[in-house]
This record gives sequence, C-alpha cells and structure tokens, in this order.
Amino acid sequence: MTIAVVLPIIIVGATFGVVIFFIIKSIIAPKRVAQLADLLKQGKSTAVIRAARAIIAKDPRNSEAHYLLGKALQIENKIELALMEYKAVNQISVFHGFCQEKEFRETVAALYEHFNQTEEALKEYLLLIRIQENNPDYYYAAGYLFEQRSKSEKALEYYRKTIELSPRHSDAHYRLGYILYRSKKPVEAKMEMETALKFQPDNYKAHFYLGKLLKESHDYVPALLAFEKAQKDTDFKLKALVERGGCYMSMNNFEKAIGELERAVNLSKGEASTEALYGRYFLSLCYEHNREIDKALEQWEFIYAKKPTFRDVAEKLSHYQDLRGDDRMKDYLTANMEDFYLICQELTTVIGLRARDVSDIPNGCSIIAVEDDSRWRNVRKMPRLIHFLRIPEMISESTIRNFHEKMKKLSVQRGVIVTSSNFSRVAMDFAESRPVELIGKDKLQDLLQKIELPAAPKRR
Repeated sequence: MTIAVVLPIIIVGATFGVVIFFIIKSIIAPKRVAQLADLLKQGKSTAVIRAARAIIAKDPRNSEAHYLLGKALQIENKIELALMEYKAVNQISVFHGFCQEKEFRETVAALYEHFNQTEEALKEYLLLIRIQENNPDYYYAAGYLFEQRSKSEKALEYYRKTIELSPRHSDAHYRLGYILYRSKKPVEAKMEMETALKFQPDNYKAHFYLGKLLKESHDYVPALLAFEKAQKDTDFKLKALVERGGCYMSMNNFEKAIGELERAVNLSKGEASTEALYGRYFLSLCYEHNREIDKALEQWEFIYAKKPTFRDVAEKLSHYQDLRGDDRMKDYLTANMEDFYLICQELTTVIGLRARDVSDIPNGCSIIAVEDDSRWRNVRKMPRLIHFLRIPEMISESTIRNFHEKMKKLSVQRGVIVTSSNFSRVAMDFAESRPVELIGKDKLQDLLQKIELPAAPKRR
C-alpha cells in the first residue's frame, strides 16, 4: 500500500482513538468525582484527599476535584492547604456539578476572613451580591469588611441596604449605630442601638454602647443598667465593669465605684490591655479620694511597670514619693478629716496664727485665723484666710485667683495657701502682687516637723 493510502487510515484511527478516550473520560471522570462526594458524606476525608489528588494529577483543571479536596482538607483542619485548592478553583472559574459558585464563594470568603485577607473576602461577597442581590447577609458582610478597611461611608451604605432588605437585622443596626457613635452623632447612634435591642434583647455589645451613650449624656442610672447587661458578653465584661466604676465615680459614690473597679482588676489578672490599665487607674483615683494612698500607689506602680507614659501616673508617683520616708507628710495626706483638721490647726499655730473657724473644702480644709499675739489684747486682730490643700496636681493661677476672690467676699485682707504639691510659675506671678502667701511642699514638710501630730491619725 502506498503512503497516500496508509496516511489517511492512520489519521482516522488516531482521531477515532482520541474521540473514544474523551468519551470514556467523560463517563468515568464524573463517576470518580461522584465517588469523592460520597466519601466526603461518609466522613472519609483522608480517602477523599488521596483520590482527589489522583484525579487532579491527571486532570489539573477539574474544578470539582479541587473543590472537594479543599473541603476534605478543611475537615482535616489543614486550612491553608484548603485555601490553596479554593484559589485553584477561582483560577479555573468553572462552576458545575459538585462545585456550585454560590456555595464555593461563601466558603472561600469565610476562609479569607479567617486569615484576615479582608480585600479578598470583600471581593467574594461583592460577587455573591451579584449572584443573589437580595441576600441581606451578603450586604452585612460586605459592610463589615468595608468598616474593617476604614471605609465608613461605604460601610454605612451596605448596612443601610442590609436593613432595607431585613429591617429586623439587629447586628446591622448595631454596626450602623457604632459608626454613628464614632462619628459623634449620639442621637442617631442611640436610636440604632435601641432598635438593635428591640429585635435582639441579648445583643450585649449594643447594650454596652447604649450604656456609653447614656453615660456621656450623664444619664448614669440607665447607663449602669445597660453596662450590667453588657457584662454577659465575655468580650465586654471587663469594659463594662470599668464603665460602671466610672459612672459611680461621676455620681460621687466612690465606695460602689471601688467595688466595680476591684472586680475589673481581679478579672484582668495582671494583663496590660488598655481596659485593664484604665480599670486600675480609675481604682487608684478612688483610693486617692478616700486617702488610701498606699493602695493607690500599688495601682500606679503596676501601671507604670506596664506603660510608663500612661496618663499622669508618673506625676502621681513623683508626688507621693515623699510618703516612702516621711511619715508626717503621709499623715497629712492620708488622715481622715477629723485628724486632718487637728493637723491644720497645729500648722496654723506654727505659722503664728490662731484658728478661729474651720470648714471643709474640696481636697482640703479652710481656716479663718487671727494673729496669736497676746501683747496687744485691745487691738482688733485682722483675720486671715488659710486653705490647706492635699492634691497631687500643681496649683494653677485660677486656684489662686478664686482664693483671692473669696478673700474679698469675706473681707479678709491677707491669705495663705498651703499645699502638698507646688505652684505653677503663673500662679506664683499672680500671688506676688497680691496679699497671698504661698507655702509649697518643701516648706510644708519643714512646718510638719514642728508640730505635735494627733496620736496615731486615722486614715480616711
């Protein structure tokens, strides 16, 4: 036979063989993929992994095999390998049979979120919205991812679309309210938090931010109730306790504030999160208010060890360092009001005056005194106003100015301010041209050495 006759026969035979191959493949391959699906239903993930890889070795573009392999790897908790298989499915972009696009994109979007790949997860949810445009959960997920990427306006748009499709979607109302809260729109934010709770009373994070809004508007009693409910969420329990302590502090109920803040500190167990440090800081202020300075120092020292730049902790420690070696200054700072009055009267005597009237003022006491000089019995003694202060902050010019105004109202010609801290330069300049004597920490320490202290002064 000539080549001209043989060649067409060979070509026809080869073509027929290829056709037969693909016919067989089209029959066998789906059956093998179906077997994978059956094995997966039976929980035989290891067998699925082995068989799927064998299929992919022969047919790398088999999207069903890649997808089922990914699901089996997820079951085996091999999440990163599963995501690699899903990425292969995305590249192939053939969705049929056991690999349906909607289910696939929901699965891969969740994995992208797991690995904090927000950009990729967002793309998947936007594609899901195209597939099923009236699904509120897709809009909510997209809104949350926009929010994570600091695109609040886009997030608001998607949350509002979620609510349009599902008005009772509590989390969408909450997230919308949270963005409004961060945007300093308290009225709108409060409405959204209340709506979130209307449809889901156990939405504890909404309770927390409703409490924040109520606290900031000075509605402390309902705020306390909101924070109490928020404690049921373990993620918000510590924050809620700190906020409750803050409410009680604002209400000047320091005993209850201490109770809440001590619970917060015990719950934090030595951690250095911002919430834990604020809990300790507010607790220290309560102790300081109650003149329990040793306890306050313990909290400040803990905070300083964790974060030296936290608020004014360094200044607090510096101010109270005299307590370490000066028992008289410690008594001045920590004595209860009854003993503090006695100490201040003794100091008044050392200054050369005699206390006549003693009264309470914030962070100290006020004494009207006269000159203690018996040589001039018939001479009218001019009164003086003395303020004894025990605060850590430097005394400002406004404090001196207010003191001077009070002198005028009482028709007192001369005055003295005694403090356990010091005076600002502006305050000293203001007093220099007025009949006001300033006695700061160093001079106070000297004066304290000259007096008889009450026997074992009681701490407040």
